[in-house]
Amino acid sequence: MATLTPDSADTAQASDEPMREATASAHAPEEHASAGGHAHPSDWLYVKVAIYLALLTAFEVFTYFETVHGWGDTAIIIMLVIMMLLKFFLVVAFFMHLKFDSPIFWRLFVFGLILAMAVYMVMLTAFRFW
Repeated sequence: MATLTPDSADTAQASDEPMREATASAHAPEEHASAGGHAHPSDWLYVKVAIYLALLTAFEVFTYFETVHGWGDTAIIIMLVIMMLLKFFLVVAFFMHLKFDSPIFWRLFVFGLILAMAVYMVMLTAFRFW
């Protein structure tokens, strides 16, 4: 069992002070925004991204009406994959705030997307969809 001496109590108290100061300053709104934080885009940018996503979704729905166009299945799948990738990057970049975070998060998401797309293409080939 450790015993407290007057010198060790002063040391313990001195080591607690920087932690208390750091905790107090971390919760101060002025310092939080300036210390390593990032500026978020305006609300209008989020509205524009939402409009782009809605337009992409409308065009995706349009591709399901085969009576409107006579494109082949391969062309439709390629268009849907491209639109899916665009929507993925818009959502991840702005609504998940990865555009403003460390590049390692982008790399993780892109790696996951590439892996998922590879598995999808292998399954399309395995079931002779092409």
